[in-house]
Amino acid sequence: MLKKIEAVIREDKVNDVKDALNEIGIVGLNMFEVRGHGRQGGVKLTGRSGTYHVDMLPKIQVNIVLSDRNLEKTIQTIRKAAFTGNQGDGLIFVYPVEEVIRIRTGSRSQQAISYPGDIDEKKRMEEQVPASS
Repeated sequence: MLKKIEAVIREDKVNDVKDALNEIGIVGLNMFEVRGHGRQGGVKLTGRSGTYHVDMLPKIQVNIVLSDRNLEKTIQTIRKAAFTGNQGDGLIFVYPVEEVIRIRTGSRSQQAISYPGDIDEKKRMEEQVPASS
C-alpha cells in the first residue's frame, strides 16, 4: 500500500528537513510555498506605522509518496528535522494513495516511485550485508 505525506513546516526548516530525508533515502519529493495559520492564528508585528496582525504566515508544504513500510521512519525524520519546540512547527498529514503511474514508462505502484539510492534500495543493501560478530 502506498501513502502520501503532506508536511507543512516552517520556511527556515526546509533545508534541515530536505537533508534529513535525503539521508534516510527519500529521493522523490515536492515542495510548495503555502500560507496559513493554525492555533496561534498568526502573529502581531509592530512597525513604524503601528501594530498589525498577520494571520496568513508563509510555510512550506512537503509532499512525499512512499510505501507504508517506510512511513513511520519518514514521519519521525520530518518531526525531528522540523522541530523547534515553538508554536507553528507545523503538521503532518498522511493519506492513502490509490495508484501511482509514471508517465514516461507507464510503470505503476512501487515501481513508479522507486529511484536509485532510495530508502528501499538502502534497506535491501543493509539486509544483504552480513552482521559482524
